[in-house]
Amino acid sequence: MSFKNRTPLVSIIALNYNQTTVTCEFLESTKKLTYSNFETIVVDNGSAVDPTQQINAGNYPNVKLFLSPVNLGFTGGNNLGIEHAKGDFIFIVNNDTEVTPDLLTHLLNPFFEDASIGVVCPKIRFYHHSNVIQYAGFHKMNLLTGRTWAVGSKEEDKGQHDVSGPTWCAHGAAMMVKREVIEKVGRFADKFFIYYEESDWSARILRAGYKIYYNSDGLIFHKESITMGKESPVKAYYHTRNRILYMRRNSNKLQLTAFLFFFSFLTFPKAVCTYALKGQFKHLKSFIRGTFWNLTTSSYSPV
Repeated sequence: MSFKNRTPLVSIIALNYNQTTVTCEFLESTKKLTYSNFETIVVDNGSAVDPTQQINAGNYPNVKLFLSPVNLGFTGGNNLGIEHAKGDFIFIVNNDTEVTPDLLTHLLNPFFEDASIGVVCPKIRFYHHSNVIQYAGFHKMNLLTGRTWAVGSKEEDKGQHDVSGPTWCAHGAAMMVKREVIEKVGRFADKFFIYYEESDWSARILRAGYKIYYNSDGLIFHKESITMGKESPVKAYYHTRNRILYMRRNSNKLQLTAFLFFFSFLTFPKAVCTYALKGQFKHLKSFIRGTFWNLTTSSYSPV
């Protein structure tokens, strides 16, 4: 891709699911963006109330709304948005975030400097604890446990993570992707639906030879709770299911064998005992269902 044009079109994609007021707050923040060459695609994931009237009333810049009759999840919703995006760069962003004015400029700059960069993520701080970091890059996935964690998570921002550079994984709440990358590696693996989807995509992007870059100059605020809330049965199901699915898709036979041993003899009995002792039987059922889903379902997913 040629970068003679230093102001390429950016397609911002945000999902809405029964949170139209929150989505409108996000769209309101985009009015302050200093970078002007962007379109915003909002995909409604089968909300109970049609958001069209409320979104149209906001007079937001260059917004296109696409309505899905059903909830396609994080993967399917963003894939639908990508399908309609016209930009050279796709900025996938959560609707419960608020952007800072120079965010798009900072996200674009690394692409101009290094053609091997495929994804750029900003620093993410918690909206309600505005000086506390949620993400400043990701540590490498632990292929024994099938888990990773964000650099700087829940740390007060004192500038300790102000060094930009390559990282191991993008964050689904805010990630700008070069169109060339999507054309080469495909979109999100739809089988994930929600959770671990950005980890899977990041692994595929890295294997394709691209870098994932954390740019500390960019900043976005995320309204997610700093405590991340209590785990629901639905979350227990998808986290468990997709943790195993990720490993099936992104590890070799030896790594997968080690993970399955760890999961079977440590993770599984510990989770069963914990849920049972707490009386969380819906969680327990979801955990078991998420585990055994992998025994009957292929790891293949269209992208």
